[in-house]
Amino acid sequence: MNLIEELSWRGMIQDIMPGTEEQLLKEMTTAYIGFDPTADSLHIGSLVPILLLVHLQKAGHKPIALVGGATGMVGDPTGKSEERSMLSEEVLQLNVAGVRKQLEQFLDFDASRPNAAEMANNYDWFKDFSFLHFIRDAGRHITVNYMMAKDSVKKRLESENGMSFTEFTYQLIQGYDFYYLYTNKNCKLQMGGSDQWGNIVTGTELIRRKAAGEAFAFTCPLIKKADGTKFGKSEKGNIWLDDTKTSPYEFYQFWLNTSDADAESYIKIFTFLNKDEINQILAEHKGNEQQRKLQKRLAEEVTAFVHGKENLAKAIQATNLLFSKDTLQIIATLTKDELDATLTGVPAVEVNKEQLSDNNPDIVSFLADTAIFASKGEARKMVQGGGVSVNKQKVTDVSAKVALHLFINGKYLFVQKGKTNFYLVKAI
Repeated sequence: MNLIEELSWRGMIQDIMPGTEEQLLKEMTTAYIGFDPTADSLHIGSLVPILLLVHLQKAGHKPIALVGGATGMVGDPTGKSEERSMLSEEVLQLNVAGVRKQLEQFLDFDASRPNAAEMANNYDWFKDFSFLHFIRDAGRHITVNYMMAKDSVKKRLESENGMSFTEFTYQLIQGYDFYYLYTNKNCKLQMGGSDQWGNIVTGTELIRRKAAGEAFAFTCPLIKKADGTKFGKSEKGNIWLDDTKTSPYEFYQFWLNTSDADAESYIKIFTFLNKDEINQILAEHKGNEQQRKLQKRLAEEVTAFVHGKENLAKAIQATNLLFSKDTLQIIATLTKDELDATLTGVPAVEVNKEQLSDNNPDIVSFLADTAIFASKGEARKMVQGGGVSVNKQKVTDVSAKVALHLFINGKYLFVQKGKTNFYLVKAI
């Protein structure tokens, strides 16, 4: 199965330029994907482009991960309703360094390999590129009519906020990236999300007009949840690849709690399991959905890929403990160090032991003061609805007191919010 066939059955190709598959079959091809350094970590929305590069390298081709140190200063208008706030050069460089470090853990950069991965930063070729030079060297090859025909531009021009000239030039700048990599790295293919199609083909057009060359492209669908809500978000916000922003436990829980419909598509996209393995998992899952075998395998594969097998083992250990019927009995047998090691990454909050002794707060105040809930109103509503448990016991009385004697060994209190959110409260 060639690369395009592999990605197609996984549901990872939406648009593809004619001749792309033939180019990949003809020779080892250099291809790139751009990553926007708007933060110092990528999130799981970036996993699809990362996986595209990994599949590309596994198929014998050469991947380039382009970090947009220059384009990050402009901001991609695609899919945005208003202009993004500008980041300083200093912040951008810190973000670029963080993103670069993450990408290096997924791709093979061994220079002895003919298809060794490379990193690139478009700031390197744009930093000394004057505005006059750019409009003479690149701008004259792409017409305003061509640029305005793009959907991303049309939507913004028709919106209330309009579009600044800075954002309007974005597709030309991204197009020049492709041209630069084509002429300097023999890069003939660009990949990206389906919302990037307009920007990508501007690059192929610039290569055709300016270099009389031929370049190729394909995009993957934007990942969405089956219920239409946005992929990659939890109640706390983005699911990050950086384990200091999203712990391996929380990361594992995100995948474990996906719906059946989502898990069926995600296991094809986000894992390297082959077709036979996936079909077997789906067959075992059907009719036994309550066992969540599909979600467990998905969570295991993705967590191991991003955080390693050791962190996966810890995430599973914490999950098994928290969701066990014997949680409290097991905890009573563990030392503080053992418990801390087992529950690494489980959301934890601290409360002052003396304050608890002096003033036993009601459950609603306690939940709000510890920030387990954003407000007393939200906490009260959840308690009254039976959605809060303390040490595995459901609490429905909003006036119930939280006293020190409830803490296991005088140190730990387990609060469950809904079906899947656990918090470890430590008395200090």
